[in-house]
Amino acid sequence: MQYARIGTSGLKVSRIALGMMSYGTKRSRAWHLELDEAEPLVRRAVEAGVTFFDTADMYSDGASEEITGRLLGKLFPRRDDYVLASKVYYPMGSGPNDRGLSRKHILSSIDASLRRLGTDYVDLYQIHRWDYETPIEETMEALHDVVRAGKARYIGASSMYAWQFAKAQYTADARGWTRFVSMQNHYNLVYREEEREMLPFCIDQGVGALPWSPLARGLLAGARSRSGELKTVRAGNDPYANELYTEADFDVVEALSRVAAQRNVPPARIALAWLLGKRGVCAPIVGATKMHHVDDAIAAVELALTQDEIAQLEAPYRPHTVRGHS
Repeated sequence: MQYARIGTSGLKVSRIALGMMSYGTKRSRAWHLELDEAEPLVRRAVEAGVTFFDTADMYSDGASEEITGRLLGKLFPRRDDYVLASKVYYPMGSGPNDRGLSRKHILSSIDASLRRLGTDYVDLYQIHRWDYETPIEETMEALHDVVRAGKARYIGASSMYAWQFAKAQYTADARGWTRFVSMQNHYNLVYREEEREMLPFCIDQGVGALPWSPLARGLLAGARSRSGELKTVRAGNDPYANELYTEADFDVVEALSRVAAQRNVPPARIALAWLLGKRGVCAPIVGATKMHHVDDAIAAVELALTQDEIAQLEAPYRPHTVRGHS
């Protein structure tokens, strides 16, 4: 395993982050793995050197955080041996204050997350989306107070427009508050709109990119076909993927398959290697529900693509409308 700093911060993480959204209860999603099913996969990742784990309060209504806390407490001898990330924004109840990025919700949510995780702090506390109803000054001050209270070591953000992220960073700098060190954005071979503004901004500002859906919710791993065949349980129970990706994206998938065949490796490995080679990308957030998902992610760290292979992979790309901010 290789390790890298998140942007220009001092926080070092494995080049692969294990996304814990896959673990929860089957009542929430048919493809979720429960505690006993998840443990072998997380153990394999830990044994391979993965030290970075990403979850969120809303994943499986908090069950993901509970499973994450139990497994990491069991698999690591010390809390300082791993980097734990969680998120806040989405509804965690039916009340009007049970969502968003208000001071009330942030301060309540961090305490609830820490209880579920069974820890005193998270290493990275991230806002899951932009809150159009709360002033950014209120959000940034509340996050600063979370850090000052020792409940989070760093803060990060997730999918939003570059102007919004710039406004948040400017607000923090102007008030002397904690600024974001990371951006967890929607970025992969079939969705590269982040290359226009967000990634250049992150590179300029020393912010590390932690792409989510690096395999396009299984599209780049062969979970779907151009004819509409759904080859996995998740593909058949993941309506959000239909909002993000279209039939036209299979031109990229086919180019990926050709390069993978030339290398005699799985397409997922090539897609992750491409992403890991992009400037500004620190650690893709990789979900795993099968052992080979973990193995492909680990192997991708050591796979260096040629310029010709990269050109083949990128040639079929066509611009998209912005997706993944909701």
